[in-house]
Amino acid sequence: MPEVNMQNMMLEGETDIVLEAVGLTKIFRDFWNRPKAKAVNDIDFNIKKGEVFGILGPNGSGKSTTIKMILGLLYPTSGTISIFGTSPANVKIKKRIGYLPEETYLYKYLTALETLDFFGSLFNIPAMERKKRCSQLLEMVGLTHAAHRPVGEFSKGMARRIGIAQAMINDPELLILDEPTSGLDPIGCREIKDLITLLKSRGKTVVICSHLLSDVESICDRVIIMYGGKIRAVGALSELLTVTDVNTFSAPALSVKQTAEVLAILREYLKNPAVRVDHPKKSLENFFLEVIEQAKDEQLETSGASSGGKIAEYLKDNKTTSDSSGILAELSIPEKTKASSDDTVDLLNNEQIQIDKSLNELIETEINNSLEDESAEEKNNDDINLKQVDEKLKDLLK
Repeated sequence: MPEVNMQNMMLEGETDIVLEAVGLTKIFRDFWNRPKAKAVNDIDFNIKKGEVFGILGPNGSGKSTTIKMILGLLYPTSGTISIFGTSPANVKIKKRIGYLPEETYLYKYLTALETLDFFGSLFNIPAMERKKRCSQLLEMVGLTHAAHRPVGEFSKGMARRIGIAQAMINDPELLILDEPTSGLDPIGCREIKDLITLLKSRGKTVVICSHLLSDVESICDRVIIMYGGKIRAVGALSELLTVTDVNTFSAPALSVKQTAEVLAILREYLKNPAVRVDHPKKSLENFFLEVIEQAKDEQLETSGASSGGKIAEYLKDNKTTSDSSGILAELSIPEKTKASSDDTVDLLNNEQIQIDKSLNELIETEINNSLEDESAEEKNNDDINLKQVDEKLKDLLK
């Protein structure tokens, strides 16, 4: 009976599994088909719906190779992998996936707006919806001011922002980000974290591949740490990072005397002189962002990419918003109110026209008077100059 119950539990849990890999192995071979490198070596893992999953490890550990097998760009040498219950080679599931590659590959002669529109057209998104999403995404990644610049002129950080935007154009159910913060400043890193947190709240699944641990520590639910193509650690971050043999106490700021008394009591009670008191520290990221926010409050200008400030509207809700509410509101205005509003507008327009006409006449009069004065003055000066020349000529002739 216990075995049957376990099987039933596994079957029930399978509906929540977005991605599953069993015995996944990838061996690269040379021209003579001899094994050259075992990039991924017999790994097992699964990713559940609505979680942020991290694939971590140093360079060359097999992270990017694993991502490419998930996307169907590489075929496993052995083992199996499934996404949404089917093979990664199934073209139909591509519409449900968003992908940011490790290197940002863009058509350098297309503008930022044209780039997003191009990728949107690949998903057969209607033209009007594409236009709206492109505008929202450019604002989200802080590149609205560069919408009509060719992406070939962009810096690495700006190109990375466009890459992130194109990965979100189809509102994917599974978002795969390979080194998402490469080339981004701390502000961009924080925006990516906020975006991932929002997607998680909507039930989206996010896979992050990175060797920068600080980028994923605060947002990943579970991680696998790879080295040499193998999984060396796996689990929830809350469990992996908890130090169970040390306790930390938090209290309001104490005076020197109070601190000494508390330490004496603890050391005497625990019979351990190693007890100490320390002040909590901010993370460098939080301190950096505080400095930047202060600079923004002082309205200092920058020519680089600016902070987007808000997430694209269509990513906030599963239902696409429409502009019909504004049309209905306008149609619901009573006719009398509309008529009175139109009369008021006409009256104001007429008054403005009269004011503009009077100002124009006044300006024209002043200009004419000024010209007359200048011409009279110039004429007098010319007469004086002629008299002086005539007198000099007479002197010379004498």
